[in-house]
Amino acid sequence: MAMQQSKGGKLSDAPSNSIDIEPSKVKMLTESVRVFYSGAEALHSVSIDIFERNVTALIGPSGCGKSTFLRCLNRMNDTIENCRVEGRVELDGLDIFRRSVDPVQLRARVGMVFQKPNPFPKSIYDNVAYGPRIHGLASCKSELDGIVEMSLRDSALWDEVKDRLTAPGTSLSGGQQQRLCIARAIATQPEVLLMDEPCSALDPIATSQIEELIGQLKKNFTVVIVTHSMQQAARVSQRTAFFHLGHLVECGTTDEIFTNPRDERTESYITGRIG
Repeated sequence: MAMQQSKGGKLSDAPSNSIDIEPSKVKMLTESVRVFYSGAEALHSVSIDIFERNVTALIGPSGCGKSTFLRCLNRMNDTIENCRVEGRVELDGLDIFRRSVDPVQLRARVGMVFQKPNPFPKSIYDNVAYGPRIHGLASCKSELDGIVEMSLRDSALWDEVKDRLTAPGTSLSGGQQQRLCIARAIATQPEVLLMDEPCSALDPIATSQIEELIGQLKKNFTVVIVTHSMQQAARVSQRTAFFHLGHLVECGTTDEIFTNPRDERTESYITGRIG
């Protein structure tokens, strides 16, 4: 990773892979998105572009709205009682909140990996096969076998589990369980993959494996990751958005955010004065 001179003690290991950005191709965008819980506004008018086949990191202090915003991107907030979302979220130009949009089909296109590994109480094979089965993506057993193998390979887990696919998913280690959840999420071939603090429950070795995997996943998927670790954001992302008290303070290339932020609040967070 190229080291860069930074001012004010900010992180100086901003990733050189920021050159991968293709700003002309927007996969998702939000316009004036607001979220209310029982009438209290938790997210204030967030507008952001999410570029295709890049990793966008959402950073900020606890409770700042990162995960709330992430859940807007595949309508997971629909499942929360007394939650109301206003504004517009588009996927390839389609407003995902249109009445004609089926949330189940949307979540096949916009998959999600949660903070704590949550494999189903099923075999390793059935965990990965679950999505393709319910969405009818395989016409026969051999096709399903191929999807399961490809997903486990893409999640860097195949070599570790290929001889025990009938074993319970819960029998795996924490890092393996999280990679199994990633395999399950990508088995339906989503276009966007949302990751909510995917490494927070993992040890450093497993975290390193997941971060390496994210670098591979962006070749085929648009990735949006919530992380508390600024170092992780610097390592894995091409773009970074900083949230504070429910507001999107600024968004730009990861290089720009960590070495030359435009807003004083961002600089204060990066240097550890707030957060």
